[in-house]
Amino acid sequence: MFNASSASPSITVGQPHFAYGSHASSHMLEEHLPFTVRLVRDSQDLAKAVQIRHSAYARHVPTFADTLRAPESVDFEDGFVVLLAESKLDGSPLGTMRIQTNEYAPLCLEKSLTLPDWLQGRTLAEATRLGITNDRVGRLVKTVLFKAFFLYCQKIGVEWMVVSGRAPVDRMYDSLLFSDVYPGMGYIPLPHVGNMPHRIMSFEVGTAEARWEQAQHPLREFIFRTHHVDIDLSGVRAEPRFNLQTGHFSSPPVAHVM
Repeated sequence: MFNASSASPSITVGQPHFAYGSHASSHMLEEHLPFTVRLVRDSQDLAKAVQIRHSAYARHVPTFADTLRAPESVDFEDGFVVLLAESKLDGSPLGTMRIQTNEYAPLCLEKSLTLPDWLQGRTLAEATRLGITNDRVGRLVKTVLFKAFFLYCQKIGVEWMVVSGRAPVDRMYDSLLFSDVYPGMGYIPLPHVGNMPHRIMSFEVGTAEARWEQAQHPLREFIFRTHHVDIDLSGVRAEPRFNLQTGHFSSPPVAHVM
C-alpha cells in the first residue's frame, strides 16, 4: 500500500499554485522531495530507467527480468513515455514507470484481451514497467510516480487510467481506489507478458478527487492539495481532443525519446 510518510521531505507553505482538479483557486502546500520525477528525454535517461526496471523485476520475477536488460522497442514508439525518478544527491535512478496512451494504437494489454464496451471509444492510458528502488525511500517514490501518472493523464485529457496488476502489486491499486474492469474474474493470464496472471483495473480521472474526498483517502492532501515542485512534466501538451471517428488525438501530447 502506498505510504507518503516513509520519507521526510521538506514542506513549506508557498504562494498559490495551480491546483490540480476543481480547486484551482485554493492555496496549496509546496513540498520538496529528495528526488525528481521527469520524462525520459535521451538515451542516458532511458539507460537509467532500464537499470531500475530490470533490478526491480529481478527481485520478483527473475526469469522475466532477463528480458528487460535493454530498452524495449515500444520505449521508442509514438504514444509511449517513460518516467524516471532520480536522486538529488547523486543522480542515481530510484524508480520508473512507462505510460502508453491509445493515441496511436490500442493499449498493450489489448493484445491479450478485449476491453468492455464502456471503455471503448475512450481516451485511455496504461501504466506498465513500474519499478522502484529497494531502499526505504522506494515507497515514497512509488507514490510520487503514481501522482505523476495521474497528473500526466489529467493534463492531456485522458479519461481512464488502466493497469494490469499481478499479486501482490494489485493490492496497491486497490488502495488507490482502482476497480476491476471485469469484476469477479480475478487474475487473468496475459499472453503478451508470458501468461502471468494479472487483474485488469481502471481508475476514472475526472471523478478521482470527489471519490477520494468521499472515501477520506489518506493521500488526498498529498495528491490534490500539495504542489510537488520536483515533478517535472514540462513538454507535455495540455488537453488534446480525441476524435471518435478517427480514434486518435488531435495532436501529440509529448515529445518522444531520442
